[in-house]
Amino acid sequence: MARAALSLSALIASLILLVSGNAFLMTLLGLRLSIEGFNATLIGWILVFYSVGFVAGTLYAGRIIQRVGHIRAFAVFAAILATAILLHPLAVEAGLWGLLRAVGGFVIAGLMIVIESWFSSKADNKNRASLFAVYQVVFFLSTAGGQVLIRVSDPAGYIPFSLAAILVILAVVPLSLTRTQSPVMETTSRLSLRQLFRTSPVGGLGALLAGLLISAFYTMGPVYANNIGLEVNEISNFMAAAIIAAMILAWPVGQLCDRYSRYKIMLGAAALAGICSLVAALLGSFNMPLLIFFVGLYMGISAALYPIAVAITNDLMDSRQITAASTALLLSYGVGSCIGPIISSAFMELLGPRGLFISSALILGGLSLLMLTRFGQPKTPVSEQEQFVTTTPEATLGLQEIDPRNPGFDEESEEVEGRGS
Repeated sequence: MARAALSLSALIASLILLVSGNAFLMTLLGLRLSIEGFNATLIGWILVFYSVGFVAGTLYAGRIIQRVGHIRAFAVFAAILATAILLHPLAVEAGLWGLLRAVGGFVIAGLMIVIESWFSSKADNKNRASLFAVYQVVFFLSTAGGQVLIRVSDPAGYIPFSLAAILVILAVVPLSLTRTQSPVMETTSRLSLRQLFRTSPVGGLGALLAGLLISAFYTMGPVYANNIGLEVNEISNFMAAAIIAAMILAWPVGQLCDRYSRYKIMLGAAALAGICSLVAALLGSFNMPLLIFFVGLYMGISAALYPIAVAITNDLMDSRQITAASTALLLSYGVGSCIGPIISSAFMELLGPRGLFISSALILGGLSLLMLTRFGQPKTPVSEQEQFVTTTPEATLGLQEIDPRNPGFDEESEEVEGRGS
């Protein structure tokens, strides 16, 4: 494990720089648009183009990587992203920023596929679970670290954009200098959304609503914080706390999902997250410690909905369909992430800042109600449930082979060993 991690040190360094820079940029953009006086609805429409571009990137960026190779593709994607970042402060125009967000989403998907597929290529049967865990922790901490950078300079200036671009450009250096052989991109099978929802309606809906809730918070959270009067340092703490909470809650949720029915765990998580969201809406800036606590709890539980949805779906799938199901779940999440900022911004325009959390509470309440009244509980005994693995969509674009739930990895490894003997 240690040797594999050491061989991937260059990729991990690139991952930290890239994720930190992108997380910093996402918070910066929402805050800057709010400072510039854009209304919540328009901010939501501008920032949703990132999700649109990201979904397109998950579908088509792999073709570019296959054509020119991993290192060249990474350099191209990073150069485009850095250029897009630096263009933002030159003209704060809704149409331009929407276009730049779409471009940014597409190339970020490509950059993550490059790093993650390379990461996956170094995994074997002995270390893949550990490498997967290391990757997830690095991703969470880098995302949280990106929030701290908001403190560095006035978000109304150009310096924060320059810093974000510098981080993205620096991410090219470690990966370009690595001597690790680049992996071969393989074509993966696909499962349509219709087939996904027919086989696992709870899993498909859970992934879609997870995308909706998480994208709504990441895009409109800084706007909410600015509108209730938080200072820049407080906004940094507000956003970072939610991300750290997601990482901390991942382990206990995983333990529960391996011991009890995942359907009941998702139902309980949706209800509890909805209550926390409603409490956050009522608190506002009245009590900052309590607000950060309940927002962190809300986001931590909401972030768990996606891996629970993946686990529920995998329990119902044939082993040969797991990779295809993962792709379909990612697409469902992406569709939700395109809807989230639009819904939350509309509620914020109608009800004020607290509309962000009121809309989330209504969505989570609707999921709970549907699970109680419309969807039957999947008939999968706890003893037959697949191993639960904490995951986030943004952090697993190219990691399907390394995912411990993927039995195809073992089969491929055995075939390679057989041919070599």
